[in-house]
Amino acid sequence: MMVDPLTLFQQRRDGFELVAEGSDRFAEIVDRTLAELQSFPTQPTVLLCEAEPVVFLAKFLAACIAKVPLFLANPNWRESEWKQVREIAEFDGVWGTTAVSATPSRKNREISPGIAIPTGGSSGKIRFAVHTWETLCASVFGFQQQFHLERINCCCTLPLFHVSGLMQFMRSIVTGGTLVICSSKSIESETFPNLEPETFWISLVPTQLNRLLNSPKTATWLSQFQGVLLGGAPAWQSLLENAKKFEIPVALTYGMTETASQVVTLHPHEFLKGNFSSGRVLPHAEVSILDELGNSLPPGEIGRVTIRSQSLMLGYSPLSKTERLQQFDTDDTGYFDENGFLHLLGRDSQKIITGGENVFPVEVENAVRSIHFVEDICVVGIPDSDWGEIVTAVYVAPVDIIPQNIKNKLKKILSSYKHPKKWIRVEQLPRNNRGKVNFQEVKRLAMPENDKS
Repeated sequence: MMVDPLTLFQQRRDGFELVAEGSDRFAEIVDRTLAELQSFPTQPTVLLCEAEPVVFLAKFLAACIAKVPLFLANPNWRESEWKQVREIAEFDGVWGTTAVSATPSRKNREISPGIAIPTGGSSGKIRFAVHTWETLCASVFGFQQQFHLERINCCCTLPLFHVSGLMQFMRSIVTGGTLVICSSKSIESETFPNLEPETFWISLVPTQLNRLLNSPKTATWLSQFQGVLLGGAPAWQSLLENAKKFEIPVALTYGMTETASQVVTLHPHEFLKGNFSSGRVLPHAEVSILDELGNSLPPGEIGRVTIRSQSLMLGYSPLSKTERLQQFDTDDTGYFDENGFLHLLGRDSQKIITGGENVFPVEVENAVRSIHFVEDICVVGIPDSDWGEIVTAVYVAPVDIIPQNIKNKLKKILSSYKHPKKWIRVEQLPRNNRGKVNFQEVKRLAMPENDKS
């Protein structure tokens, strides 16, 4: 049963187990922030851009209690990002150090109370998905029900302004669990937080997991967790095989900011048996595979992924309507198998059409990674007068690895029309702090005028 944030705070005031620097100040900051919000003459629209985790969470909870429109922001944004934010909304109150100032505006009076969570996807363009306390709680309850959990304890290494980190706070506080906040870098250096892993869930993105598997000590530590939720970006086959070898209880997930994190999750015991799908649909959601006409497709047939969920956002800010969004048509392509497991092929907008053939970049990337010649890779389509588009690989590898070596190995594992016709070596791929590639920037690097290979 959903509990309103004020009642929840009163219940957890002295009992919420938050393990982080300054956690003893949590309740005090909530009280102080509530008093600040009550001092505004009218309902304020607030921007939260706090780098300190405890301050962020306390002010987040206070804003939810006060039911004010709240926008979450990344403290690491630069002027180009802040320019986009200023075009979306103006704020009566600003918490944290940002390039946005408090500038009361009449248009804010039209903003309904909600929690606006930033999402950039792979394009780099910032949007805010508007949620409510209820949609976030629906996500918590769906996860709780699927895994038959009473309390959910979370070890959080992900940013709290992003849905992946925020939902770990929600799972813990709503169910009476413990939230431990630590840095991924400290874990990489084999400095582990003081917790019993077998009673905790930890959420990682593929690049984090890949780094942690480089050390047998960190791999062993991860193998003790109740579950390792893995999402945020596609995980490649060799990474999953390596995780299975170390007996890491990976729970592959599928979800997004728009759905308040996962709506599909794989049970760790299925993963350890060799199932590398995204898992089954959680109880609070409905996922369909549709054809181009919007008709549902049977198991085994590939189509567009569409989601209905109690955790679905209201819409993007600014909202043009007050009605709640009923269905979210994603850009993802995939299919259900006969046992109800979801298999994703990639984003339809990133699909490459070359010589009339469809190529999904993830498949090519997985094939190249399986050869173990490259450290990182992103495949994109570049316009071409002859082929329409050509498959282009932007990759990270030592200078002595030449494309011809990779091409020779690919002949045995990938159809020839899927082979990259162009190879561009870079020092590193443009990824954000959650491991997502900025495809717009990769495409820019791959264009002929920027090709320095």
